[in-house]
Amino acid sequence: MIAETGSIELSTSPGRPRIIRTKNTIQKVKNSLKRKKRVSTRKLASELKISRSAQRILKNDLGLTSYKKRIEPLLTDTQKAKRTTFANWVRHNFSKEQSMRILFSDEKMFDLNGMYNCQNDQVWAVNHVEADKNGGVEQKQQFPQKVMVSLGISSEGATPLVILDNGTVNCQRYIDEVLPVALKYGNSVFGDDWMFQQNTAKPHIHQLSQK
Repeated sequence: MIAETGSIELSTSPGRPRIIRTKNTIQKVKNSLKRKKRVSTRKLASELKISRSAQRILKNDLGLTSYKKRIEPLLTDTQKAKRTTFANWVRHNFSKEQSMRILFSDEKMFDLNGMYNCQNDQVWAVNHVEADKNGGVEQKQQFPQKVMVSLGISSEGATPLVILDNGTVNCQRYIDEVLPVALKYGNSVFGDDWMFQQNTAKPHIHQLSQK
């Protein structure tokens, strides 16, 4: 080959010619993606009658990766405007040193069921019965016990946990149980020069809490 062509590169693939992952099929897959962004590889393979080659075309030929949809809160235009205004206010009124003296706080509801992701937590077995024996069943209570936990975070660490386990959290409980912990932590870590940042939950923005 070197004597005849000056190269050892093959003009054609040495394997058997492709009959499924052809240029025409790859173009059809690309066109399907243009028509609709959400494409199931199983449905795509069924429509084009190309078995599992649809996944190979998407990954190997088109260089694409499958991503799951992320869940984000739906913000109104008013909320977006307020966030932009707040961000600009922080940029123009806080130095980096000052921003390190902010104590952020939030609450989170926990229940006995906990967090479970069926996509990641899988059991490998020869059949469904064997899988169930080896922990393939996740039992959940319909009305599990719940507890709310409040926590503050700063550049210096975290406040002690505040367990709010009896009833709902109103402004009075927030004032009596959460704010004293935040005040004690902030004063002990930052002295008298720091800021407490809370969100817009109703107990937080109540006039008594603000006062």
